[in-house]
Amino acid sequence: MTDQHPMAWRALLFATLAFAANFSVWTLYAAVVIPFADQLGFSLTQLGILLASPMLTGALSRIPAGLLVSKFNAKTLFSLQMLFCIPPLVLLPLATDYNNLLLVGLWIGFSGSSFTFGINYINDFFPRKNQGTIMGIFGVGNAGAAINLILAPVVIELWGWSYLGPTYAVGLVIIACLFFWLGPNPSRQAQPSIVNTHSRADDRISQIMSTMKNLHVWALGLYYYFVFGSFLALLMWLPYYYMHAYQLNIKQAMAFTLFFVATSSVVRALGGWIADKYGGRTVNWSVFWVCLVCLFFLSYPPTTMTIHGVNQDVHLNVSINVWVFSSLLFIIGVAQGFGRASVFKVIYEQYPNNIAVVGGFVAAIGAFGGCTLPILFGLSVDIIGIYSASFMVLYGVLALCMITMYFAIQAESHQKRITEATKYNFLEDDNL
Repeated sequence: MTDQHPMAWRALLFATLAFAANFSVWTLYAAVVIPFADQLGFSLTQLGILLASPMLTGALSRIPAGLLVSKFNAKTLFSLQMLFCIPPLVLLPLATDYNNLLLVGLWIGFSGSSFTFGINYINDFFPRKNQGTIMGIFGVGNAGAAINLILAPVVIELWGWSYLGPTYAVGLVIIACLFFWLGPNPSRQAQPSIVNTHSRADDRISQIMSTMKNLHVWALGLYYYFVFGSFLALLMWLPYYYMHAYQLNIKQAMAFTLFFVATSSVVRALGGWIADKYGGRTVNWSVFWVCLVCLFFLSYPPTTMTIHGVNQDVHLNVSINVWVFSSLLFIIGVAQGFGRASVFKVIYEQYPNNIAVVGGFVAAIGAFGGCTLPILFGLSVDIIGIYSASFMVLYGVLALCMITMYFAIQAESHQKRITEATKYNFLEDDNL
């Protein structure tokens, strides 16, 4: 790679390590809450809200995080963000009722802004032509969720639930110190200035407003809502689904979920390379169609049919066993891993001068998927009464995203043609 910083790979290593640690903290409630949901007497809707609480603050904090990194040192902000997320981990053992768990979850959710800090930190170290691959490697930090599926049950079994939060707090302190001391400083550092402060604030507000009016940015956000938001929702929901829909024990449920999370995270690096080679938009639509087919089968509930034949009745049982279910999930996870890498490749190609704001906005919309989808999963199962209702919701969300994204792209293309036609209108006389 040419034109890259001499410490580029070192920066990528420590940034990915820090992102993985933050991602494990952000998704900690999947390991903490679900095993105790039944004994604590939570409804599925309450469970969905509790799982969504870290996702909410993680989503909301990504937009201001994008603004902050355009003004301050991304490495310093990344380190401070990790330190800010330590107190709620220490307080987690004191959260013994629903409201306290909700409040602690909202605080823990600030770890979700780590993605915005991380991608802006490593952006300065690599040339633009390799951004898809680099973003894919950095995105492997999603595998931090797998730490919860392995470490959390072990900590709870050995020392008890009260030690889980403090254990993660110690780990996050260690990672924050390693990143701050060993991570190289970017060659270009945005410095706060007391000159033209009002003008700079107006420019940032103008950037936000123009971003929110851009249909293409909304289309990218909808795409990321599915490939990242549903990934978050599934990694939190799957342990419960395996335990109740297939009557697996907690260790088996965690093992199947671990396979989904790990494979979807690791292939993200490959997805970035494919996006660099074939283009982000090609990858985007391929991911949509693959997931749509798989979700159609996952949405079908176990069904018993009786066909009245000529001589006798024929009884048919239609259902997806746990292995077929996991295979379809594996395909979805791989496709989502490719998609999560490709969307930021498109952002770096089309918005090179506004990466922080556009990237933060798209990342926030994606994180809202992790916030809203678990609640919709819980509501759908409570109302309809079948476990596959959660995948029916996901199928509908994907179809809606595809339709909306298609029309948004068409509207943007139409507007560009109008602008070009007006610009080069030979009937207009510039001298009049």
